[in-house]
Amino acid sequence: MAASGLFVVLTGLFPTVAAAAGAGAPHLEGKDLGLIWVIPFACMLLSIAVFPLVAPHFWHKNFGKISGFWAVSFLVPFTIFFGYELALYETLHVGLLEYFPFIILLFSLFTVAGGVRVRGKLTGTPALNTIILLIGTALASFMGTTGAAMLLIRPLIRAMEHRKHKTHTVVFFIFLVANIGGSLTPLGDPPLFLGFLKGVDFFWPTVHMFLPMLFLSIVLLLVYFALDSFLYNKEGPIVAASETSGPTDDVSFALDGKINLLLLFGVVAAVLMSGIWKPGISFDIYYVHVELQNLARDAALLFLAYLSLRLTNDQSRKDNGFNWFPILEVGKLFIGIFITIIPAIAILKAGTSGALGVIVESVSTPEGEPVNYMYFWATGILSSFLDNAPTYLVFFNTTGSDVATLTGELSNTLLAISAGAVFMGANTYVGNAPNFMVRSIAEESGVPMPSFFGYMLWSGAILIPCFVLLTFMFFI
Repeated sequence: MAASGLFVVLTGLFPTVAAAAGAGAPHLEGKDLGLIWVIPFACMLLSIAVFPLVAPHFWHKNFGKISGFWAVSFLVPFTIFFGYELALYETLHVGLLEYFPFIILLFSLFTVAGGVRVRGKLTGTPALNTIILLIGTALASFMGTTGAAMLLIRPLIRAMEHRKHKTHTVVFFIFLVANIGGSLTPLGDPPLFLGFLKGVDFFWPTVHMFLPMLFLSIVLLLVYFALDSFLYNKEGPIVAASETSGPTDDVSFALDGKINLLLLFGVVAAVLMSGIWKPGISFDIYYVHVELQNLARDAALLFLAYLSLRLTNDQSRKDNGFNWFPILEVGKLFIGIFITIIPAIAILKAGTSGALGVIVESVSTPEGEPVNYMYFWATGILSSFLDNAPTYLVFFNTTGSDVATLTGELSNTLLAISAGAVFMGANTYVGNAPNFMVRSIAEESGVPMPSFFGYMLWSGAILIPCFVLLTFMFFI
């Protein structure tokens, strides 16, 4: 028994390395990877979950070093066993095509949205808070979940300044604005944008995701309003934030940094441009194809962030509670996540031949017919912990159908994949990038946020029953 177990572990250490056909690029065969290679990624997630609980001061000072440690813990043995060529290729691939575009987009949205300051006599009543959640949910599909979240989280926190109970509001904000709201267009969430690039019509999510999104939004807004009303009544009368915030907040409603709203549309346009404009020009950096439209998008995003910093009054940004810690935290933690996730994504891409083949097999009957509710839950659960964009793509390809079939007779299967990837990103802090950023901004503003596992208790108690209902309504 021990010998056979050791054999499984050792064979899992030596996946086949082959050359990409006609290109000469190193290639990682996920079908030969054992689950042992996922350990650094699991440890990365456990570090995010456990360290803030058991050693918060140590974590706050060293989370970047811990993230780097787990990245190195994967890369060093990976280089030893497979050679520096494959390690260099995989690192450059994930860096140039995934991490840097990801962090540049987040940086641009964080900077631009952080320049918009909402002033006025805003009091965090249940009605006002619910309206802000509703507006954010509606905006998320058109400016992205990150854009809507970064635009509205600070005004919401400021409106609740004198509330005793704030945590639940930020949690529901993550549910709705940072995730579920981004389900109606490819601009809302990265998985849908990948579908758009694969040939899915731009308005397909608008038509097919509308009812599931509407159901979840109505249920969650009603639950939130009831919970916030109960807590609000327990607290007694509160003072409007503007009554103690100084003479500049003596108006009913005002916006500072309005130029940033125009810059936000520029961010959306830059992302959309990169998906539509195809000049056919690319540059090879050690076999990694970097396309011109993506370089142009990233340059435009950085320029828009620069314009925001130049055109926004520094004092207004300071009064908005803006600082760089949230984006630095996300940047440092997600480099570890993006590096250590390499073998997990490779295993998933191997389909039924990989170590997670049992999951891929579960989404189809023995006759090859799709099991839609399993597509929803398999895509969703994996998207809760892995990057939801490649997870969406894995199950999109697992169907074995072309785009015309998926958007036609198998549209319910595509709906299950899309809904699982977008909705269940709300299950954990790492399910979607804005989750982490919202949590970080809230904590910086003095809002006590639940731990990694504490947040999962919230999502498990509130979201999972909603997803079960959604399963029976749309996928069975």
